[in-house]
Amino acid sequence: MVALGIIFGDIGTSPLYVFKAIIGQDAVDRDLVYGGLSCIFWTLTLQTTLKYVIITLRADNKGEGGILSLYSLVRKHGKWVVFPAMLGGASLLADGMITPAITISSAIEGLDIFYPHLQTVPIVLFIVMVLFLVQRFGTAVVGRLFGPIMFIWFSMMAVVGVGHIVDVPQIFWALSPHYAVVTLIQHPDALLIIGAVFLCTTGAEALYSDLGHCGLQNIRVSWIFVKTCLLLCYFGQGAWLLAHEGVPLKGGNPFFMGMPGWFLPFGISIATAAAIIASQAMISGAFTLVSEAVRLNLWPKVKIIHPNMLKGQLYVPSANWILLVGCVFIILIFQESARMEAAYGLAINISFLVTTVLMTVYLRNRHIPLYLCILFLLFYLFIESVFFIGNATKFSHGGWLTLLITGLLFTVMLCWWWARKIKNRYTRFVEITDYYELLAELATDKSVPLYASQLVYLTSANFESEIEEKIIYSILRKKPKRADIYWLVHVDVTDHPYTGEYKVKQLIPGKLVRIDFRLGFRDEQRISLLFRKVVEDLVKNGEVSIKSNYDTLRKHDIDGDFRFVVLEKVIMKTNTLKFMERIVLDVYRFLRKFSLSEERGFGLDSSFVTVERVPLILDSTPLAINLKRIT
Repeated sequence: MVALGIIFGDIGTSPLYVFKAIIGQDAVDRDLVYGGLSCIFWTLTLQTTLKYVIITLRADNKGEGGILSLYSLVRKHGKWVVFPAMLGGASLLADGMITPAITISSAIEGLDIFYPHLQTVPIVLFIVMVLFLVQRFGTAVVGRLFGPIMFIWFSMMAVVGVGHIVDVPQIFWALSPHYAVVTLIQHPDALLIIGAVFLCTTGAEALYSDLGHCGLQNIRVSWIFVKTCLLLCYFGQGAWLLAHEGVPLKGGNPFFMGMPGWFLPFGISIATAAAIIASQAMISGAFTLVSEAVRLNLWPKVKIIHPNMLKGQLYVPSANWILLVGCVFIILIFQESARMEAAYGLAINISFLVTTVLMTVYLRNRHIPLYLCILFLLFYLFIESVFFIGNATKFSHGGWLTLLITGLLFTVMLCWWWARKIKNRYTRFVEITDYYELLAELATDKSVPLYASQLVYLTSANFESEIEEKIIYSILRKKPKRADIYWLVHVDVTDHPYTGEYKVKQLIPGKLVRIDFRLGFRDEQRISLLFRKVVEDLVKNGEVSIKSNYDTLRKHDIDGDFRFVVLEKVIMKTNTLKFMERIVLDVYRFLRKFSLSEERGFGLDSSFVTVERVPLILDSTPLAINLKRIT
């Protein structure tokens, strides 16, 4: 039940629009029905079942799945893999905008049967806006209803489908791949049909993304039931279409047209509920994707809220508003689901191609024979490239919007990642051992005012022997800072989703302590709480003393104060940078205005934080300055 409610919503609502997209407004053609059904069956078998359910789900990262989880598994095996990972992430976010628009529109448009001139756009907009506005409260309560509702949905599709199959049992001839091959070779609109058929597998990526919610075996067992119901629904629609051969659909939806008249109100209501659940699953997946991208430094630091105590429940306000605006924009532009189909296919098609590439790298590094890896790569690149060409033919009909949204989101990820690389390139590190004696003396120099009892710096130095030159500058030169203990805190984001480890090194016993946190890419970086917990353990073990050195406070056994110093690195000159790097940094500065500050991004209490802006000078040689002294 949980898997049905969380994982299969997107692919489970595909029957709402697949056959409608294949047939269009033309008269029902027998060969097209058989060919379309054959394409649907083999697409679900080869693409969803074989590639995702059997092969890709094996690439679990400590039980978690998704495009960025897969990236974290292979990123050490090639720096280039970050680019397909960002492209896949951007396309999935674009899919998060399009899915609510097309699924809810398809369900509500079923009312056209009763009210042919009904304006469905305001209804769709109202449902979509309510759906996004309730995200801040989480889905803990209504989430319990997702499974039973989706079970009713799949069962309803199967029962309605069987009712038509009984009348036209020869519809199962479409199981033969012969019909698919003939249709794709001989039909004049073969590419358009390919693009329409692809919609039947658009939820396959969600199976992998939600792996951590339900587990491998649960998904595989549930897929048997889901695929059976989907095929019965598709073949039932095909049987109904054969019974109406030669009759033009005129934009009607065979999904609803095949239902008994008395059942239509119930069918439309259940379809609307299923569409909302499918949309909710995509929105939740988008929140998870953004939170992972933030941890992996592929997205600006944004506010992430846990609306309840359920594991995996996230609410990302900025992502929610971006998805809402994008979804409303799509609805207003296209007005009806039939015009959204072109935009829908391209987004998820890109993520399929990316998954194929990253999975090939993963399989090879799992010591799968090279010839099998190449076979996997070539086979699925061929299939998905054909689908991509089919979807690309609808570029002018709406596919342009998908590529535009994906391109914008990819640009955000690329510029944020690239700018950090540029800044890291100009961050200088020094040997901390050279300053041991000086720091020890400063800690006991009473002529320097006490800045804080415990002074904490966040460092990006990966090695214990190094420290940023700017931290030394901050302590010694930019108003010398005396402290009883200097702390260096480093956060390392691991390739695993959940880690929660730390290591302590007393560089100068009792005076300079370094703490290295190892957090998973799905762990919340609440450095204030984590640091406090570590210090409490160190005090309990007698490794450090945090008692105040002020005579009065020490007399009353009062702990000293803590002060965090966050260095905000600012690039002062860019004339030595390449043209593209200057543009990247301009975009980065713009994105910084909308992202969280460093202290909020690390979950620090601002009342105990000092932010210092430090320049990164990019010019190695100063400009010649000609001045003449006069009297």
